[in-house]
Parts: sequence; C-alpha cells; structure tokens
Amino acid sequence: MRAGWNTRTLVGLMLSPLFVLFAQFTASRAASAEPANLQPERVTFSKDIAPIFQAKCQECHQPNSIAPMSLITFKDSRPWARSIKERVVTRQMPPWHIDRSVGVQKFKNDMSLTDEQVNLISRWVDGGALEGDPKDLPPAKPLVTDNEWKAVRDGFGPPDLVIQSPKFTMPAQHQDVWFRPMSDIPLTEPRWAKLVEIRPTSLQGRRVIHHSIAYLVLNNDPEAVSTGTANGPNRRGDSAADLVNRRPQLMEWAIGKGYDLYRPGTGKLVLPGEKISWDQHIHAVGEDIVAGSEIGIWFYKKGEEPKKRSYLIGFTGLRNGQTLDIPPNSFAQTEGFTVLKENTLIENFQPHFHLRGKSMQVEAILPDGGSQIVSYVGNFNFNWMTNYIYADDAAPVFPKGTIIHVTAWYDNTKANKNNPDPDQWVGYGDRTVDEMAHAWMNVVYLNDDEYKTLLAQRKGQMAQAVAGQKLQ
Repeated sequence: MRAGWNTRTLVGLMLSPLFVLFAQFTASRAASAEPANLQPERVTFSKDIAPIFQAKCQECHQPNSIAPMSLITFKDSRPWARSIKERVVTRQMPPWHIDRSVGVQKFKNDMSLTDEQVNLISRWVDGGALEGDPKDLPPAKPLVTDNEWKAVRDGFGPPDLVIQSPKFTMPAQHQDVWFRPMSDIPLTEPRWAKLVEIRPTSLQGRRVIHHSIAYLVLNNDPEAVSTGTANGPNRRGDSAADLVNRRPQLMEWAIGKGYDLYRPGTGKLVLPGEKISWDQHIHAVGEDIVAGSEIGIWFYKKGEEPKKRSYLIGFTGLRNGQTLDIPPNSFAQTEGFTVLKENTLIENFQPHFHLRGKSMQVEAILPDGGSQIVSYVGNFNFNWMTNYIYADDAAPVFPKGTIIHVTAWYDNTKANKNNPDPDQWVGYGDRTVDEMAHAWMNVVYLNDDEYKTLLAQRKGQMAQAVAGQKLQ
C-alpha cells in the first residue's frame, strides 16, 4: 500500500463523485465493446453432436454391434448423455488412450476427439442434452452390417488377397485354447505387402478370439528374420537356433485392433511356397461359437515395390525372461530393455497387456546418455488393443546403440474394473487371467547414410515450419 494511504482514505476516494463518474464511464465503454448477447450459442444434438458421433462413435455404437448402446439417433443417445460426457471428458472414449502431453502426437489413424469436440459434448449435456431442429441433422451414414475390414472403411479399398485359417468350435464352457493351424499362401510370384489386417472370420468370432498372430513360414528368405535387436544373453529370440521366437510375423492382432499400415517405401515380402502359421488364443463366452481368423493383404503395385523391409518386434516390458509376480490387492511395475543393433525407425506402437495391465511407457535411451519418451498410455483398456500408427514425418528414428526401455504398470486391485479376482497372485502366461507386457512395433532398419539423410530431411522440415510460423 502506498505510504500515507490507509483503508479509510481508499474507501473515501472510491465514494467520491469523481470516482463514481469515472467508474460509470468505464463500465459503459466496456458494455458498448461487448456484444449485446453474451450467452453462448445453444448446443444441440442435431446440429452439433450428431456429426461428431457419426465421425468418431457410430462405427461401434450402432444396433447389433459391439458397443452396449446405439448413438445413431437422438432417442438412442439421450438416455446416455451423462455417461457419454463422463467417458469423453476422461478420454476413455473413443478408445484412443495415448497420453496427449508426452511423446509423438501425430498419427495416421487418430480416432480421438479434439478439445473442441469434447467441449461441445460437455456443453450439450450441461445444457440439458437438447435435440434441436431435426432438419439440422447430417445425412445418415450406412450401418455396418457385416464383419468389415477397417482398412476398407478407411478408404484403402478391398484387400488383394485374403487367407483364412481353419475354424475352431469353442464350447460354451472350456479352458482357454491356443489353436495353431497352417494355411497356404496362394502366390505364384513374389509380392510386397504395404498393409495387412487380421480379423475373426465372423462378428461372433470377435467375442471369443482374444488374439491372432500370423507367422510367416519362409521359403528361402533369410532376410525376413530380424537381427536388429538384442535383449541380452539367454533370452528368447536372441539365439540363431531359436526358430520359434525368431519367426517373422505378418501381423499380431488382438481385441479392438485395426490394421498395420507400413511407411511408404517399406513393406513385407511374401514369396511363393510360403505358408502362414496361425497362433490364435480363443476363450469361452458361455455359448458354442465356430470361428477362425483371416488376414487381408494389400500389395504394392508391380513396379512400385519398396526397398526396405518392415519387421514386427514385440519389445518386452519384462527384464528377466518371463518372470512376473503380481501380489494380490496390489500394484506392480516391471521393465525391459532392448538394444537397437541398427539405426531404427519405429512405425507404430501397440501396447499389449491382459486384465491387470494399467499403463505402459516406451522410452529411448540414446547412446550419448540422453533420453526421450516415445509414447505413453496411462489408461490401458483390455477391450481395446489400439494400434497407434505414427505419421510419416513424426515416426521416431534412433541411432544404433539406442536402448528401448519399456516400463509396464499393473493394477491387481478391486479398483480395476477388468480384474476378475484381485485376491489372486498373477504371473506371466498366455491365458487371459495371466499377464504379459509387450510393446508391439513395426521397425525399419537404416544404414548410416540413410539415417543421416532422414535426419537432414527432418531438420529441414522443422526449419521450414519455424519460418512459416514467423511469417504468420
């Protein structure tokens, strides 16, 4: 407070006619500068919310689909308004659980809501979840009535080749089953895959198939085996004689996952005479269901074949082989370390847990001692094994000698809604009630010249972006 002024002096000044006139003048100027109507525009289902639901929700939220309710019409949606707000504000839905504050933030398949869309939904609910004028509704989208390919939905057209596994009859009550048949690949010439997608062979099959892996049984193609990573001595996959765990994979699919789209100029080579060895984890759901898996392959056109192979790596979140010990009613943490033996570009990130998995972080520890977070999922949901495909100009690239550090957290308490029994000890295993921790990533290896060229390109792009911002 200024010397010589006290509270009584200030009150007296505020009550003086001159001060009152000045305050009135200031208020009138402020009022004239503001619009007459300060009330925000009314948010309605027909005009504001239906377009969001069409773009981000109705793929699953439609009659007879996997979601618990339809969000096609106002009548369908209105009873769920408060629940919808809670799910979108907490970023549980749509199922895009990657942390928005760290790591890579540009993706090819981003299904998340923007901050503006979340705000609109919140305002709609808080304002009474009004319908509005039905004339404002956007044209209805056709319903999904079959077991669609997600890549077709996203505009890539139908697959060039579809290969099915034999089907398995899962009884209503049964222990988990690992069904491992073989399928021929009907090719007469080498072809490069640019996109692959696995799906259960029916909508019912999506209820019982937990995951499905398509391994490639090679026909004289040793370069298809990845040798660019290491986990230390006596670990699965490190020995040249360990053929089971060094098998190349076309794709790993799990509940809720879409497709693998490879970076331009990269892909997977498939040769005549090769086969697919399936590894399908199937669990009972209370009724007999007959189902298998099928893989769709989208090929590069002839004459446009890529020069680089993409390898699918299950970076581990476990340090000592398969040891994992989660006590009852507790939280736990594990971590794993994988050395990159080559300069490596990472194309995507898909965390994989079972029922107790909570969070996963992928960190790159650089040869110079520095580190950076690649991606972090802090709110994992077992029902959505979301695959986060990095944008081409944002896909992280690291020099040889970098350590990929995967940290996994588990919630074996009753607070975990997916937990079937928090009083059980949980160890590593393939059953749904067991646990595991993988960071599935497709990687591309670069020689030193390619690595330096890519870094120079990225540096140039960044400089152009900065220059463009300065001009604005």
